[in-house]
Amino acid sequence: MEFIKPDINIDFIGRRRIALFFSGSLILLTFVLLLFRGGPNYGVDFSGGILIQVRFNQPTTPDAIRGALRSIALEDSAIQEFGEKGKGEYLIRVSQTDIELSNLSQMLKQSLDKVFGENNVEVRRVEMVGPKIGKDLREKALFAIFYAILFMVIYISGRFEYKWTMSIIMATCLAFGVYIISAIGMSIIWLIAVAGLITIGLCWFLRLEYALGAIIALLHDVTITVGAFALTNREITLPVVAALLTIVGYSLNDTIVVFDRIRENYRRSRRPDFAEVINQSINQTLSRTILTSATTLIVVACLFVLGGGVIHDFAFALLVGIVVGTYSSIFVASPVLLIWGDQPGKGGLGSTKGRGKGR
Repeated sequence: MEFIKPDINIDFIGRRRIALFFSGSLILLTFVLLLFRGGPNYGVDFSGGILIQVRFNQPTTPDAIRGALRSIALEDSAIQEFGEKGKGEYLIRVSQTDIELSNLSQMLKQSLDKVFGENNVEVRRVEMVGPKIGKDLREKALFAIFYAILFMVIYISGRFEYKWTMSIIMATCLAFGVYIISAIGMSIIWLIAVAGLITIGLCWFLRLEYALGAIIALLHDVTITVGAFALTNREITLPVVAALLTIVGYSLNDTIVVFDRIRENYRRSRRPDFAEVINQSINQTLSRTILTSATTLIVVACLFVLGGGVIHDFAFALLVGIVVGTYSSIFVASPVLLIWGDQPGKGGLGSTKGRGKGR
């Protein structure tokens, strides 16, 4: 049974400018949303504070809950519906961290009981994270995503281009650059942004074509997934960071399959048109790409619908990331190779020069 015929020939490369405009618009929208909202909506894990999960046995609204909290001076707390809509579960996030959890839980219960009735309110959990711990977790999470992308790029350089020496040089230069930036005292966000630009610049300068395609695709996937969270006003928590790292690995897996077929087809062709080789390779792996993504999406969709509120955001991140990662392996990572591939005689992938065993 074949969902996609093996001789299919869709002109993906011919539509790369449309894809570039589409991806650029999504990334721009992400930055605008983050700027408008003052950055990502960090959960208690990263921002610090107290998180309270409350369940009501009767219909209510955030404004009604806020009014009930006025008696204990917590009316300024952030309140949002949790889990499935209409189930009566809400998250209350308190920015203060100088309150005893036992006292807070008791005061909260008494305050809500007065308004909603003693048998209609259940305080399901109360968690606290200090601001210093939250900042430390936020920085470690950002570093985890950055270094995951970096080491994968180094692997791609050696795996596909046999340029392990260049990869080591890039890693050394980047480590030195990060050390200098850290010594200056730059914030973690700017440090990672500058380090990312240095990585892209080194890939360009050292002509690590496959690595450049991979890192641009991975940054594209993570950025758009974060943008989806900003658009839906979801919180970035530790499980979401785990989902982002999963997306990085999943997206790279798709990209590697396409890259491997590109290299294989390029070796077989005597006088190849590199754009045609890329297009042929994408079409040959299209069936595998769609079937793998579709079966994964079915599982993640079940988690999203049936998994409950605790893993709802985690599953949402995976849903967005798998779709975007599949798209980027076709329309983002592969077309980047044409930056060098369409310049015959300059040592790029599309030239006849350097088409030895290493290619």
